[in-house]
Amino acid sequence: MSPLVLVILFVVSSLVGYKVISAVPSLLHTPLMSGSNALSGITILGALTATAIARMMDNPVLAQIAGFVAIVLAMVNVVGGFVVTDRMLRMFHR
Repeated sequence: MSPLVLVILFVVSSLVGYKVISAVPSLLHTPLMSGSNALSGITILGALTATAIARMMDNPVLAQIAGFVAIVLAMVNVVGGFVVTDRMLRMFHR
């Protein structure tokens, strides 16, 4: 795929994701976030795969740096989701 197609795909998926997340009521947001950690795990696997495949591209260093950034951001998302879920569950302990 060409880089332009990948950028367009990223922008469209970001806009759709924002639209979907903004439609969720705040009461359901935290429980759904704990369930979405599995999806973030899939994102990490995709970023790892894309980073590994980056060696075959024209500019492997730039692609590997972008893959590394994607892995770090996905991990921040997973850890943040677990922190928020843990905080939510501690609210219900007596």
